[in-house]
This record gives sequence, C-alpha cells and structure tokens, in this order.
Amino acid sequence: MHSIPTVSGATGEAGHFEEFCANPALFLSRAHAENGEVCQFDLNGLRTVLLVSPEAQEAVFRAPDEQLNAAAAYQMMVPVFGPGVQYGAPPELERQQLKIQATGLRQDRMQRYAAVIAGEVEAWVEGWGEAGELDIYEAFTRLTLKTSTHCLMGTRFRNTLTDEFADLYQELEHSVSPAALRDPAALGEVSARRDAARARLAELITAHIDERRAKGEVHEDMLQVYMDATYDDGRPLSADEIVGMVIWFMFAGHHTSGNTSSWTAVELARHPDEAAAITAEIDALYAHNEELSRQALKEIPRLQDFIMETLRLHPPLVTLTRRALVDFAYGDYVIPAGSNVMVSPYVAHRLEQWFPQPERFDAARPEPDNVFAFIPFGGGHRKCVGNAFAILQVKAIFCALLRRYRFELVDAPESYRDIMPSLILRPSEPCLLRYARRG
Repeated sequence: MHSIPTVSGATGEAGHFEEFCANPALFLSRAHAENGEVCQFDLNGLRTVLLVSPEAQEAVFRAPDEQLNAAAAYQMMVPVFGPGVQYGAPPELERQQLKIQATGLRQDRMQRYAAVIAGEVEAWVEGWGEAGELDIYEAFTRLTLKTSTHCLMGTRFRNTLTDEFADLYQELEHSVSPAALRDPAALGEVSARRDAARARLAELITAHIDERRAKGEVHEDMLQVYMDATYDDGRPLSADEIVGMVIWFMFAGHHTSGNTSSWTAVELARHPDEAAAITAEIDALYAHNEELSRQALKEIPRLQDFIMETLRLHPPLVTLTRRALVDFAYGDYVIPAGSNVMVSPYVAHRLEQWFPQPERFDAARPEPDNVFAFIPFGGGHRKCVGNAFAILQVKAIFCALLRRYRFELVDAPESYRDIMPSLILRPSEPCLLRYARRG
C-alpha cells in the first residue's frame, strides 16, 4: 500500500484549515493539481482525503453507510433539519423519509409545480418595464425562495409570505460553513442566530399545519404529502418531523435553483448567439403549449444542455463529504477510520480527460462516457433528492423569462466569478445584468 500524499502549505496546528475555509474550491483545485487523484490535508486536526476521478468518485458513492457515512460528516445539519430528520435520524428511518420526499416529486406533481413556477415568474416581471438592471443573484435567490415555498407549502402560505421567511431561511444557510465540517459546535454567534431562526420557522410552519388540519383542507403540495405520510409501522410524521422535512426539501432544491438560475442568466448574457437559439426553441414550445407542463419542458433540449453546462462549471456544491467509520481501501491507498473522505464536483468537472478545454463554456459538450464524471448532485443512493425539482425550476423560470426579455452583461465578462461565503458556490456581488424587452 502507498502512503497518501499530503498537500503542501500546512501551518501549525490548524494545518490547511484557514486556506480551505477561505475558498474550498480554490484550495481543492490546488490540492489536486499538486498531487493528483488522491491526497490528504489537515482541517485543524481532522484528516481529510480528497479523491478526484470518476473511478474514485464511484467508489465513494457506492460505499455503504457502514463504511463511508454521510451523517457522521454532516452533523452540522442536524440543528438545521432537526434531531429526527435525515442526518439526525436512524438510517432505516431516513430511508423511509427519502421515500416520502420522492412521493412529492412524482411526475403528476411535477407538472403542477411547473405551472406554479411559471406563474410566479410572470407575476415577478410585471413591474420590470421595457428595460433596466438587476442584481441577478439577489433577484433569483428571492424568486426561487418564493417558487419553492409555493410548491412546497401551497398558495395560502405563499400569499402570506414576507421578507421574514427569507431572512430566517438565510440565517440557516449562513450556518452551513466550511468551518462547520471540522466542528459543528464551533460557530459561536452564528449558531445562536441559526437556532433562533429555526425555532421561528418552526412556529410559522406549524401554525400553517394546524390551520390546515383545523379546516380539514387537502391540498396538492409537498406539505400535504408530509401530513398524509406514515412510516412503515403506521406512525404519522410528528409536527417537528414535518418542519424538518420542509427545511430539508428547501435545502435540497432552493440553493441549487437560485445559484444555477443566476449563473444561467450570466452565461446567457455571455453567449448571445446561444441565447438567441434557446429563445427560438422556447418560442416554438409556447406556440404549441399554452401552459407549461413537465412534458412540455422536456421539449427544450438546447436549454437543458445549457443548464447542464452551467452546472458543470458552477456546481452549487463544491464538496461532498463522508466520514470513514472503518479503514477504507481505494486502489493502493488505505484511508484510516475517522478521516473525512471528500469528492469535489468543482474539481471533477475540470478534468481535461473528461472535459476538453474545461474552462470553456460549451453548451454542445457531449456527456462523458462515465456517469461518475459529471456529479453536480452527487451519485449513488445519496444523490440529491431535490435535483429534479431544481432543474425543473430553472427550466420553467427561463421559459417564462426568455419569452419576454433578453439579457446583457453590465460589467466585464471576467468580473462575474464564483465565490464561497458558505459551502455553497455562488456568483460574486454585485451580479448585475441589463434586461430589455424583446421586440
């Protein structure tokens, strides 16, 4: 067996902690460039092993939880979702919760969600006028929170939505920091704000559940799925579990939708010829479909390919992490028990072997032969449960937007770049685009 190469640049007891926290994407890119497929680094005493190749990524995603465990690595999510949900639930219970989430994402429900999202966009652009400028990241983050909440919680809750809900949810996202991978309890004041925001969100969601039950109402949204669901033993979800499932779904779909929508808009503005072709495709779609449905959204391959290339260059999740519960062998290496094992979509999607000229945006880029080369949503049994909903959101948003407006860059193309204030990759601020109504 070979010893695992160590990334250079460790400083004192903190090791690589400060450089990693400053920008995980850049640090992991440097680590791979220096050491290749397998390397290790030190997060203030926590050995972390980075694996970069389709074969290595497949090994991680296919490993059973008894070997590589996601819950052990993501304990910072337990206060966010709640102690009985996903990473805070026993494995068998979590598997049943995943089935419940999947029930709310059946094809018939996704068709309804597409129309809801399109309606939200149409209401959003009513006050835009003929032309103007937008901070597109801020705008899309707020929009996708509204669309996600509408599909998740229903029309009545959406119509009472205020900035408070968005602000509370943002406090939860701020707690998901690179530093939390090392020590979930070391967030200080961020933890206190997270816990207060989570408690207030629970109040708002529980009050809505109680009102719906008191009136005997039944709705076609995700919340109703949770309210009607039972575990294998016949037990219904508790109010606390329903709140956790709501927040879990929001995390699974919202940050992907918001960031990917923002970058899709930027890349459309960077590539006007491709934007024109996509717009023509959307015009043809609407010529035969008065309302968007999931089936109609399947008929826009140019937009689909464009979004996939956006996800390749700008994957929302830079790191996907597991904890080795036992010694884990990969190739000629043994990763000791207690180590974190990390794969990185950001690094993996820039491998020249699989993505020639990887820094070039190419919407016509063919899919790689290996399904574990392109991993914006992870892979295996823990592939992101919200990925289909997130892609549906982005497609529905741009079908509605590009019918009416075209976009241009306000600043120099190179000024729009990826940053990582949390574990979620996002565009730099301000992210200004100019819009103009189509003639």
